[in-house]
Amino acid sequence: MIKFATWNVNSLTVRLPQVLEWLSKDPIEPTSSGVDLLAIQETKTTDDKFPLKDFENANFHVAFHGQKTYNGVALVSKYPLENIVKNIPGFDDDMARVISATVNGIRVVGAYFPNGQDPESDKFEYKMRWLTALHDWLKSELTQYPKMILMGDFNITFDARDVWDPVKLEGTIHCTLQERAHLTSLIELGFTDSFRVFDEEEKKYSWWDYREFAFKRNRGLRIDHILVSKALETQLTNCVIDKAPRKNERPSDHAPVVAYFKA
Repeated sequence: MIKFATWNVNSLTVRLPQVLEWLSKDPIEPTSSGVDLLAIQETKTTDDKFPLKDFENANFHVAFHGQKTYNGVALVSKYPLENIVKNIPGFDDDMARVISATVNGIRVVGAYFPNGQDPESDKFEYKMRWLTALHDWLKSELTQYPKMILMGDFNITFDARDVWDPVKLEGTIHCTLQERAHLTSLIELGFTDSFRVFDEEEKKYSWWDYREFAFKRNRGLRIDHILVSKALETQLTNCVIDKAPRKNERPSDHAPVVAYFKA
């Protein structure tokens, strides 16, 4: 069994002990080993302050791309990371949002999609440009790497099942037609939403606001996704959202998502 996961930790400095503990065990079978690769978003640290030694001491290989205060992404793997690429080639961006590498013949793209803030804002326009650049780049990458996983905090819901109140939140950020059209265009490249292969239930979320007891009331969004290419879909055996870390003291507002593959 091979396990790939994604988790927006909302500050690796704050959440490092939680991440290292979570990496040591399987979220479904506590007696089993932990994930083989974790894509992390919002490390919120510069590269010179990244806790590389902590991960190396736990026998992980790491690739990271960070900046001060905001954004920041990393790949933490039990296996060597090859052909590492940072951000979207050809897209001028000073934000640290993408880290890619090849692991045992699988191309992994870990991404922190722009939030967009408001559909009427300049940040939303940036999100649209970024999504277009991502699509065009991955279209080319898939010809070179047919076995590919795109995962991370997408900051986009697929449909009403991913939203605690789809009527109230229709047309708001993460739920606009424009954002969902971009997400559909990624699927049309040849990706599959791994979570929905196994779980069609409503009210399954990966993010809950810190305010108004949102987690306790299950007022969340499913915005953290693991998309797998057609060449990998037949190896997919499960995909789950692990809500346990969201119950920690000082948790991230996101929960990890884990996909399981045949070895």
